[in-house]
Amino acid sequence: MTSVDSPALPRLLVAGPDLLGLGLIGLAATRDPRPAVLVLAAAMVGCQFVALRRRWVLGLLGILWVTLLVVTPSAVWFAFPLYFLLLRALPIRLATGAVALTAATAVAGFGWHQHVLSIGTVIGPPIGAVVAVAVVVLHREGERRRVLTEGLAAAERAAGVLAERERLAREVHDTLAQSLSSIHLLLSAAQKGDTATHVAAAKAAAGQALAEARRFVRDQNPPALDGGSLPDALRAACAATAAASGLAVRCDTTGHEVDLPDTHQLALLRVAQSALGNVVNHAGATEVRVTLSYQDTEVTLDVVDNGVGITTGPGFGLATMRARARALAGDLVVESDPGRGTAIAVTLPVVIA
Repeated sequence: MTSVDSPALPRLLVAGPDLLGLGLIGLAATRDPRPAVLVLAAAMVGCQFVALRRRWVLGLLGILWVTLLVVTPSAVWFAFPLYFLLLRALPIRLATGAVALTAATAVAGFGWHQHVLSIGTVIGPPIGAVVAVAVVVLHREGERRRVLTEGLAAAERAAGVLAERERLAREVHDTLAQSLSSIHLLLSAAQKGDTATHVAAAKAAAGQALAEARRFVRDQNPPALDGGSLPDALRAACAATAAASGLAVRCDTTGHEVDLPDTHQLALLRVAQSALGNVVNHAGATEVRVTLSYQDTEVTLDVVDNGVGITTGPGFGLATMRARARALAGDLVVESDPGRGTAIAVTLPVVIA
């Protein structure tokens, strides 16, 4: 049994009416081999194969069929393949009307030749018309669903690709970009003196950047969180920033420390790294304070500096921080006054047992 969604149905709808039409035309010509019948049958065969390429030929095909129907009653059966030809070639509303007219003509033609109408001859062509319309409509609906499903799948794939690109962009900005900035600062300082110390620090920063890059490939936790706690990772990030920039960086933890989900730890660490990078590159600050606060139902990270404040519009770094917070149903607040520094606070809801 062939369902309306079967791959064989489109081929059946195309080839079936053609083969059925040829067979019925041949049957009509065999039963009534008069020259007029043969000529009309041959003309209908030709029209059948060009009707879909030029719709006006459908009108000629209809005229030939009605003429053949007047000549021989066997032509009444050609109404059935004609239904499918009309439904394939015309819009569904126009085709439905044409099919109904064809069915009525078939009933009238049979009555013309038999001079009497039976139940079978009256309901046969209309039932065939209803079946043909139902099959084609269901097939078109199946095709529409298939196209819609494929479109939705393509949109989901595109959204997934975009989300992954955004994730990688955030990771690169908050890790590799910050590491490269630290290396640049350390090498610049090395040119001014104390070369060995700064080169060693730059080497360490490069090693950290390499470890982060490898983590991207393996999709693992950051090295700073691998086997350690979030406060430890924050202290390490603050120490690295102080060593690379010369800033006075203070890192504090308040409240009762608890184990947070990996997603929350990663988000808070990345926000801290991005905020510290912004302070080093843009704030012109001399000191910065990072505070991690554990509360009853939430955890908050504050990064406060004494720099020049935000003097331009929000950049990619702040957008990335906000995206990380929103992804975990959290919130990001930024307060900045020209010449009085900037304070960034990200709060994530956490159910603490």
